[in-house]
Amino acid sequence: MNSQEHVLDTRDRPTTDVTALVLAFCEADGRSGLVQVFVPHATAGVALMETGSGSEGDLERLLEALLPRDDRYAHRHGPVGHGGDHLLPVLVAPSLTIPVEDGAPVLGTWQRVVVVDPNRSNDERRLRLTFVPA
Repeated sequence: MNSQEHVLDTRDRPTTDVTALVLAFCEADGRSGLVQVFVPHATAGVALMETGSGSEGDLERLLEALLPRDDRYAHRHGPVGHGGDHLLPVLVAPSLTIPVEDGAPVLGTWQRVVVVDPNRSNDERRLRLTFVPA
């Protein structure tokens, strides 16, 4: 097993593309197996999605519709709406597992690995990559 941790700056954006980090991590190992992508945070998640086509904005609007930034939440510390940030991992899991063949993650043509983080109270996130050989 091989693990690596990265610190991400998620300032001013709800999605951060980490595909390059995942590709480099798997390529450096060179084996087949599984790569787990994990964010150890209560208000962030990891997802596969197409980027660069407007999907990031669509996701932001979807999250706003599902988790409005208002005072409806029982979880009330932080700015108004922060309680919704704590519900995000129910919808966007904090981990993702991807098969790897000969050092290359098996991703679809348009699939990118993104960290989803609408929480503006913390702009620094940790990302843990773990490779489990076949």
